Amino acid sequence: MDGETYARAFDDGTGVVVARVRQPSARSVDIVVEGRDPECYVAVVERMLGLRRSLRSWYRHAAAVPWVHELSRRFLGLKPPCYPTLWEALCHAIVFQQISLHAASSIMRRVVEQFSPPVESGGRMLFPFPAPGAIAQAADAALRACGLSAPKISALREASAAVLDGRVDAAELDGLTTAEACARLTALRGIGPWSATVVMLRGAGRLELFPRRDSGVAASLKLLSGNRNLDAERLLDELGDQRGMLYFHLLLGRLALADAKRAATNPGL
Repeated sequence: MDGETYARAFDDGTGVVVARVRQPSARSVDIVVEGRDPECYVAVVERMLGLRRSLRSWYRHAAAVPWVHELSRRFLGLKPPCYPTLWEALCHAIVFQQISLHAASSIMRRVVEQFSPPVESGGRMLFPFPAPGAIAQAADAALRACGLSAPKISALREASAAVLDGRVDAAELDGLTTAEACARLTALRGIGPWSATVVMLRGAGRLELFPRRDSGVAASLKLLSGNRNLDAERLLDELGDQRGMLYFHLLLGRLALADAKRAATNPGL
């Protein structure tokens, strides 16, 4: 990111493609793809950014809960982001288990930079997300050096093997109910109900899902609602099949509060 352009490199094993995204106005997004099959990757980027998802149902549900309505208006136009591949969603769900966002992001960055050859584009180095085979063949010591624990290394190896041998397949999961898809994922070592929920929400766009057993989410609910005794189950029932949108709004809301706190603590920065 340069403050104006989001650049992302993809490598599906047949060649590297670079996509660049700019938003010149509130109602338009420019996507430029360099490499083979640009139309395919335009569709991938649109899916990543949720550009074709309608927000009408979300706003209708959010309007019934005053503090959620206020949050939705604060981040008006927020679309549900999605990982470009099931594999990438699995990796993030595993790495982000039971640690802070900051720590997990740092580990994930090291993994990407360690196991993905960089691509120079527009004067910048871009790193495609590592392929399943790269993680499957990586030495334990190299994975540990990125900050991964032994259980997470085991889970990543299991996930890479499942993607490579077809035990989990994005197209097949798309044809399953949400409950069936989550059951398929929890059959993998290291993928529990929370991870399966995150994979299906962040990797497949199943907005009816919400990661209930998440301490960070629970804290964000109390913080942003201003109600320490909030009935979370009732709230999620009210939001219906749009409850997953709350997850993204909570994340941005908490990050915004953290930024405001840092600014107040260090006004000169």
